[in-house]
Amino acid sequence: MSDHKTHDESTTAEGDDAVSRVLASAEKRSSGYSLFEQGAAQALQRPETTGHGAPGSDSGYDGDQFDREDRQSLRRVAGLSTELEDVTEVEYRQLRLENVVIIGVYSQGTLGDAENSLRELAALAETAGAVVLDGLLQRRPYPDPSTYFGKGKAEELRALVASLGADTVIADTELAPSQRRALEDVVKVKVIDRTAVILDIFSQHAKSREGKAQVELAQLQYLLPRLRGWGDSMSRQAGGQVGGVGAGMGSRGPGETKIELDRRRIHTRMAKLRKQIKEMKPARDAKRASRKRNAVPSVAIAGYTNAGKSSLLNRITSAGVLVENSLFATLDATVRKNITADGRPYTIADTVGFVRALPHQLVEAFRSTLEEVSDSDVVVHVVDGSHPDPASQITTVRDVMGEAGARGIPEIVVFNKSDLVPEDDRLVLRGLEPNAIFVSARTGEGIAELLAAVDEILPRPSVEVDLLVPYERGDLVTLLHEKNTVLSTEYEESGTHVRALVNPEFEERLTEFAVSR
Repeated sequence: MSDHKTHDESTTAEGDDAVSRVLASAEKRSSGYSLFEQGAAQALQRPETTGHGAPGSDSGYDGDQFDREDRQSLRRVAGLSTELEDVTEVEYRQLRLENVVIIGVYSQGTLGDAENSLRELAALAETAGAVVLDGLLQRRPYPDPSTYFGKGKAEELRALVASLGADTVIADTELAPSQRRALEDVVKVKVIDRTAVILDIFSQHAKSREGKAQVELAQLQYLLPRLRGWGDSMSRQAGGQVGGVGAGMGSRGPGETKIELDRRRIHTRMAKLRKQIKEMKPARDAKRASRKRNAVPSVAIAGYTNAGKSSLLNRITSAGVLVENSLFATLDATVRKNITADGRPYTIADTVGFVRALPHQLVEAFRSTLEEVSDSDVVVHVVDGSHPDPASQITTVRDVMGEAGARGIPEIVVFNKSDLVPEDDRLVLRGLEPNAIFVSARTGEGIAELLAAVDEILPRPSVEVDLLVPYERGDLVTLLHEKNTVLSTEYEESGTHVRALVNPEFEERLTEFAVSR
C-alpha cells in the first residue's frame, strides 16, 4: 500500500512539474519579446550525450530517431549557418554549393583529349560555384539522339547520382532541348550543358553596364528555344471561333498560352538589349577614332581563359586589373597606355578570354568587346605554357579570332607561366611555335624580349613631311614630337619649320602647312 502511495505521489509531483513548466513558459512568452534566447534553438543542436536515459531526464535522450541519417544527408554544405553578427551583412551569407556529376561523350580523338576536356568542364563548374563529385566518360560513334548518353549508361548515371547525393548533371557539350529533358526524366535531377555553365560564369563576373547587357542577351538567346511547359499551365488553348468547333464548353480560351507569352517577353527584352548595346557603340567608336586620328597604334592581348592575360597587362603597365586563378575572371576590356623604347606611345588592351566550344551566343554578344582585337595593329597571343594541351588552346583562340575578323593582324605568340615549364617541355613548345617568346608574368622573365618584339612590329611613321607650322599652332608641333619622328626643327619668323616622319593618317591634318618646293 505504501508502495502504491509513493507511486501516486511521484506521479502527482511529475504532473505538477509539467504544469509548472507550461505555465512558466506561457508567462515568459507573454511578458516580452525575447524570441531568440539561449537554448531556444536546441532543435538545431545535436545532443552531446549518447546515453539512453528515460524521457524527461537529463541524459539528453530524444528517442531512437531512425530517420536522423536521412535528415542529415540533406545538409550538403558543411558548417552552413544563417546566424549573422550584423544584419547589414545579409548579403555575405554562405551560399549553398551545388553538388554535380559531369559527363562526356567522345567519338574521335584520343582518351587524353577527352579527359582534358572533362577536366576543363570540372574547372568551369568549380568557377561557377559547384562541387564536382565524379564524372563519366563514354566512347561511342555519336551521342545518343534521345538521352545523349545511351539507355544503359543513363541508368548507370542515375545510380551514381543517387549514391553520391548529387543534384545536378553537367554535359560536356551543348545539349539539344529534347536531350536535356529526356536525360532529366531518367536521372531525376537537373541536367545542364557546358554552354549554360559558361553563361552562368559570365553572368557572375560581368561588371560594366555593357558587359551585363551582353551577357543577358546571350542568356536569353540560349533560353529561348529551351522554354519548357509544365502541365496544364502551359497547355494550348484555342481562341475565338476555333474553340467552338467540336471542342465543347470551357475551351474558348484567350488563344495564347503562357509559354507563348514568355517567348514574346524574351523577344521584347532581346530587342531592347540589342538597342542598348548599339547605343553604346558610338562612344567606343569615338575613342578609337581619337586614337586613329592621333596615330596611336594599338596592341591587343588575346588568349585562352586563365592563360595569364591580365597578369601580363599588370606586369607591363601596372594596370591593377583583377587577377584570379579562375576561368573568365575578367570579362570587360581594359585599355592602358604604354611607350616604346624610342618614345612612341601605344595602347595595350586586355580582352575577354576564349575557351573550347565557346558558345556562339557569347561570340555574337561580345562582338563589341572583340572589336578591340580586330581593330588592333598587333595581337599578343598568350598561351598557358604549363597546360597539358597547349596546341588545342592555340587552335581555339585562332578560330575565335578568325570569327572576330582578326586573321590578318600580326601575331606574337607568348608562352606564359614559363617558370612552371621544364626545359624538356620548352623544346616541345618551341616545336609548336618556333618564333614564340617565353615569359613569366610572375617573375618578369621574357618581358623585355616581348616589349622589344612589340616595338619592332608596331607601325612606324613612314611618310616624310616638310612643314611650316604657325606659332599659334604649337599643339601640332607637340604631337609631332610625341607621336611621330622629328628629323629637324628650325624657328623662323613666320613659324616653326619642321621636317618629320609621320603616319599616313596624321599626314592628312598637316597638308595646309606643307612647304611647297
